[in-house]
Amino acid sequence: MAEVLAVRLTPRGGRDAVDGWASDADGRPYLKVRVASPPVDGAANAALLAFLAKTLKIPRSAVRLAAGDTARLKRLELDGVTADDLAKAFGARPQA
Repeated sequence: MAEVLAVRLTPRGGRDAVDGWASDADGRPYLKVRVASPPVDGAANAALLAFLAKTLKIPRSAVRLAAGDTARLKRLELDGVTADDLAKAFGARPQA
């Protein structure tokens, strides 16, 4: 079973970085991530997937974009990652 991670992506963010957790209007947590790549031809999505794989120390093939290909809010599936792994890498996720 893959861990599901909601991400709000900011392309052309100047650098690849995690800006912490936030919650949407319904209280669902998401991770704020910025990448230097522009949102052209999927470059920002590819940079996001590569950045998260490197940060979590998992293969790039273990990170999949499940929803939100052209939206800022995306849903990712991460194979071989637990909620504890996410907390260690990005801090505690706010409770929904």
